Amino acid sequence: MLACMDSPGKDDVLVPGKPDRWGSIPQADVRHLLKMTDCTGMFQHALYSVPDPRHGYCIDDNARALIAALLLGRLTGQESSGVPLHRYLMFLLYAYNESTGTFRNFMSYDRRWLEAVGSPDSQGRAIWALGFAVSHAPDEDIRDLACELFHKALPGVSGFCDLRSRAFAVLGLEHYLKRYPDHHPDSPSDSPRADALRDRYTSELFSAFTEHASDDWPWCEDLVIYDNAKLCHALLVGGRSMGRDDMVEQGLRSLGWLLDVQRAPGGHLSIIGNAGWLPRGGEKAGFDQQPLEAHALVHACLTAATVSGDPKWANEAWRCFQWFTGGNDLGAVLYAPQTGGCMDGLERDGVNRNQGAESTLAYLLSVLELHTYRASMA
Repeated sequence: MLACMDSPGKDDVLVPGKPDRWGSIPQADVRHLLKMTDCTGMFQHALYSVPDPRHGYCIDDNARALIAALLLGRLTGQESSGVPLHRYLMFLLYAYNESTGTFRNFMSYDRRWLEAVGSPDSQGRAIWALGFAVSHAPDEDIRDLACELFHKALPGVSGFCDLRSRAFAVLGLEHYLKRYPDHHPDSPSDSPRADALRDRYTSELFSAFTEHASDDWPWCEDLVIYDNAKLCHALLVGGRSMGRDDMVEQGLRSLGWLLDVQRAPGGHLSIIGNAGWLPRGGEKAGFDQQPLEAHALVHACLTAATVSGDPKWANEAWRCFQWFTGGNDLGAVLYAPQTGGCMDGLERDGVNRNQGAESTLAYLLSVLELHTYRASMA
């Protein structure tokens, strides 16, 4: 699974129960991930395919890299994955600031932290990665360390106001609760209960949708910005666990709307660009389109397929994945088979040829999640 294989064909679809239709999912390619990782962690940026140390590291990318390493270990066997899972977990451990009870985000190349408290998004992504590690750790040492850090961080993230940080946290809390559905018996007394926090954040997300949504705008904000499908994703998993069909239906409805507003006349994915986003009552920005969005849609659609049992969502995940391989507004291939990396996005005048961590992980995680979904349907 580590070699780069043929890219999927444009007419292939993912149909649960028919594994013969999945043969063109590319195998996971970790060459650029490994190139972008040194003894500290994963670099943020690259110049073309060369790691750029001037921008250092961040917890956002190392959290995503930890999830990728865990997924790869599940699919291939941990010992054969060759990905430094411990290094990414170590970065999260070092990023935790005991004096504030929160995570730092940005670190310079000379290992100096550049802030005392990271952004809300970085806090949420750290909880997401740690919860995933608790659920999918290959051994008890990794699980126990992830669990300990998870509980130390929960008090500091229990006051999130940002919608995306809540959504990331819901995903991490869900994974934690798969392993410890009744909360960990040895958790600190001041640590919030994971199930209560999951329910609160999911309910707050749902309230944002019900307060802002209308028939022609089934969305939770007046501006559709970045990592949008993660909000639907969190509603799907949180609502399912809470037994709230209304939350699940809202998640499916809003995810379907996201797909519709990003569907080009030719049928391919046309991502909302960050050069203006999509304002309520306005026009969708055509560029700059980011790989992060394609991955969020792939993951959310696969989750929708699992939650709803409807194979149309798996087919939508496949369509969104094709954005990386030429199914986009420029007909450009963003995955770089010569390096294993992924270009940083689509700009009006062409592809951004830098192969940074976020884009490379967006492609790699999409591949790994497609394989994971296929394995679950076998």
